[in-house]
Amino acid sequence: MLSSTFVLFSVLFGSFVSASPIPIRAQNDMKMMNPRSAQGNTVGAAYFITNEPEGNFVVSADIGSDGKLKLRRAVNTQGKGAHGQTSPLGPDALFSQGAVKASAAGKMVATVNAGSNSVSVFSMDPQDPAQLTMIGQPVSSGGEFPMSLAFNKEGNKLCVLNGGKVNGVNCFIVDQKKGLSAQPNAQRPLGINQTTPATGPAGTASHVIFSEDGKQLIASVKGTPPTAGFLAMWNVQADGSLSENFQKVAPQKGGLLPFSMTVIPGKNAILATDAGLGFDIFDMSNANGGSTKSSANEIKGQKATCWSSFSPKTKNFYLTDIGTAMVTEVNVADNLKGTIVKQYPQGNNSGTIDNDIATVGKNDFMYIMAANATAVDVMSLNAPGKAQQVQKLDIAGPAKAAGLTVNPNNLQGMTTFIKK
Repeated sequence: MLSSTFVLFSVLFGSFVSASPIPIRAQNDMKMMNPRSAQGNTVGAAYFITNEPEGNFVVSADIGSDGKLKLRRAVNTQGKGAHGQTSPLGPDALFSQGAVKASAAGKMVATVNAGSNSVSVFSMDPQDPAQLTMIGQPVSSGGEFPMSLAFNKEGNKLCVLNGGKVNGVNCFIVDQKKGLSAQPNAQRPLGINQTTPATGPAGTASHVIFSEDGKQLIASVKGTPPTAGFLAMWNVQADGSLSENFQKVAPQKGGLLPFSMTVIPGKNAILATDAGLGFDIFDMSNANGGSTKSSANEIKGQKATCWSSFSPKTKNFYLTDIGTAMVTEVNVADNLKGTIVKQYPQGNNSGTIDNDIATVGKNDFMYIMAANATAVDVMSLNAPGKAQQVQKLDIAGPAKAAGLTVNPNNLQGMTTFIKK
């Protein structure tokens, strides 16, 4: 059973093969994709990266008052993208969630450059957040094949997860004028046996986040069947340093490939997608000895459920599956019991990967990178069990017109910022 899951997992991630990248002209530092939206109609921005080996760009899109997107511009990260080793090649090049992250508190956006082992950081205009300006120059990630990023709640610390041969976490102090500087005693090894670029998807690192209270930094690692994966948890000290060693937290029986992690508000717990099963729930309040509230939960018919976000309005979680192009809505009760509420099919073979949820006015909207369709799917989360698609934003046409290289196999990341 587990070995067949491994084969299926590998095949699925390599099955969405695009014929070729979209042809483009020579690259420069910025590509305009649309003029500025009408004043007052833009309430925020969404961001993703091209992750191209010849040059990585962060793409910004205006979020309108109706939650819909309008592509705006692409800015060179001054770094290179990369694709992990898998055969055949397909979307989700970094085997991760969080390749680009926005900080509402810091009014900044950060990206990984997996092909040049670096991290770039940008300031945003809070009144026009699609407008990004690089701060300083890219800095070394402190390892190889950086794949995921996490800002702390205050926006003054940024941590990166490296998933290559030199793997682990590394944290930086964030200065809005100078950029990133090394946080003393915050570079810690993960110790997994990997290559550069990483070979996967199984056996790779996946995602890095801060716990809800900011006292732990947590990284997820997928298993290699029949061996299950785990979460690695470091304590964050008062001075910003990390505990020397991490605490290893295994999923409950049946859990296999923990991928994305989304905090369960107010519960000291995490919902982690699991490409080998569906999703895992980790009760971190009793991480040392396990807990009866932790669980491994099956999504019947799932193929590779790997990305997740939480909706403050519906109080539910939304998970994406690259294999079925399905969004699964999950409720987690006070006792941490997970229940599937409803499923929403997206475009067949669209390759739904990274996602994020933003609150626009009184509604929540989910933004999904449909990599194989070279598009972003937008869903309105009107109420529990009532989500509906409101937009399919084409990336390919505007990218080609702007002279921006876009390859469905390399597109990665999704994060949002909403004006206050």
